[in-house]
Amino acid sequence: MIDNKKTDDHPVAEVAWPARGAAAARRREKKEKMGRAGVVLMVCVMALLFLVLFFGGRGGAPAAWQNAAKLTAMCGGTANVSRPRPGATGADELFGGLLAPGYDRRACRSRYESPRYYKHSPFVASPHLLQKLRDYEARHKKCGPGTPQYAKSVDNLRSGRSNTEAAECRYLVWLPYNGLGNRMLSLLSTFLYALLTDRVLLVRNTDDFTDLFCEPFPDTTWSLPPDFPVANMSQLGVQSDDSYGNLLRHGKISNHLDQAASQPVPPYVYAHLAHGLRVTDQLFYCNDDQIVIAKVTWLLLQNDLYFVPLLYGIAEFEDELRRLFPAKESVSHFLARYLFHPSNSVWGMVTRYYHSYLAHADERIGVQVRMFPFATIPADDMYKQIMACSRQEGILPEIDDDPEPGNTTSAVDDDGTASSNKAILVVSLHADYYERIRWTYYKHAAQGGGGVGVFQPSHEERQERAQRSHNQKALAEIYLLSFSDVLLTTGMSTFGYMSSSLAGLRSTMLMVANNQTVPETPCVRAVSMEPCSHLMNFKVKCKGKTVDKEELARHINVCEDLHRGIKLVD
Repeated sequence: MIDNKKTDDHPVAEVAWPARGAAAARRREKKEKMGRAGVVLMVCVMALLFLVLFFGGRGGAPAAWQNAAKLTAMCGGTANVSRPRPGATGADELFGGLLAPGYDRRACRSRYESPRYYKHSPFVASPHLLQKLRDYEARHKKCGPGTPQYAKSVDNLRSGRSNTEAAECRYLVWLPYNGLGNRMLSLLSTFLYALLTDRVLLVRNTDDFTDLFCEPFPDTTWSLPPDFPVANMSQLGVQSDDSYGNLLRHGKISNHLDQAASQPVPPYVYAHLAHGLRVTDQLFYCNDDQIVIAKVTWLLLQNDLYFVPLLYGIAEFEDELRRLFPAKESVSHFLARYLFHPSNSVWGMVTRYYHSYLAHADERIGVQVRMFPFATIPADDMYKQIMACSRQEGILPEIDDDPEPGNTTSAVDDDGTASSNKAILVVSLHADYYERIRWTYYKHAAQGGGGVGVFQPSHEERQERAQRSHNQKALAEIYLLSFSDVLLTTGMSTFGYMSSSLAGLRSTMLMVANNQTVPETPCVRAVSMEPCSHLMNFKVKCKGKTVDKEELARHINVCEDLHRGIKLVD
């Protein structure tokens, strides 16, 4: 994530972007037309290249973003002038109707600007999903904080009244847990659950989760007010008396529908769906239990994984999910682009780095490397795994192992066409892999000519989950990865899952080491861009109505990167 620590300056792209013959001719023509303005523009572009070459694409403060900001000011805003990426011209600001119009552009720049950076969207949202989102926005505006309905519901909660029959609005409070990638996948899943159950989603914002995202819903807020009457929410867990599993165990609530019909429910219920949940907690994913939970006005939920595939096993949601997402692979893609819009401070970090280092490339290759504590291998072994995967799947540019003396990167191919320039964005907590990849392309020219730039925004060395600045850098790097044309991510990494979902790409995934041993198969191509649900040891046997199991089996696969996980496929 983007490093604020002071480091030595490193040349980031020793192989600079070569000038193209045709492009040079166009620049000469433009210079004659523009006169002095053209000269100023060229000076600014050359200054930008100087920053790339001599101040580095990783390291301090982050130096790349600060230098880019200074250059923008110096050149009167021309530093962000770059070749529009394919498909960016006339980009659909609202993602085909996924987003509602009418937001203040200045309050959330990323909401309208991000379509210019994404490669494409491989799916078209269903009319039913678009209408469901508009209906949800109206419900949130009617029932959200600051409304009479919200005040009435809070008063009932504070007094201990459940008031289920008369409740006009029902709520779902999401409690953050674990790292940023886990939180985003959990929040995305929770929002889908809110759509399916006609609840209003509210987010308990901790300090490390503030100033990351814009408000996603028009004319309202998703932030839970600080005077919410449930105390010690940060202490809720698997042992909590108010958890759904423990309420069942102690007979305070029943999932037998004949008994539940006449039994009052508590004013709120806590659903513990994070790692470590017990069998009684897993009953949350059963159809009859969902009928009981639907009577509860306030549902508090804590989770740290992507649980969308488990919702497909609930009969109450089967038809609705089919109408919302005709393509099963599109769930996380659509909901991520709808729900998550980086705050202006994070978006500024993203765009400054992008325009300083990545915008000038014809192809952007994202490489995300995560070394899990339970699967560590030496940096040299991981580098070899990356390169073996690249050769297997054709991801990174091939190199000339034995270039002729004096051979240099050419701006044109043998047939006279311009060579392509490629930018490799390396995202990792550590600098080791970036250094090795950078050195590879410093020593060797790319086959077929063209320039190769290797960049790393930061290397934090360790994950700081409770720091807002760390999470802001992490979010910026998730979005930089999502603007790639090709993605190589680490298996089991929620960071990589989110980048793929936002990008709309099926990534190639590095296999995680087993017993500190490099896997024989370096990587696999994802069969679906959907994230893997890491819920393991799912042992519950549900009662009541069930889904079409044959149909479900066609769309649920074992994960490529975790054989105890499941994911959606088409």
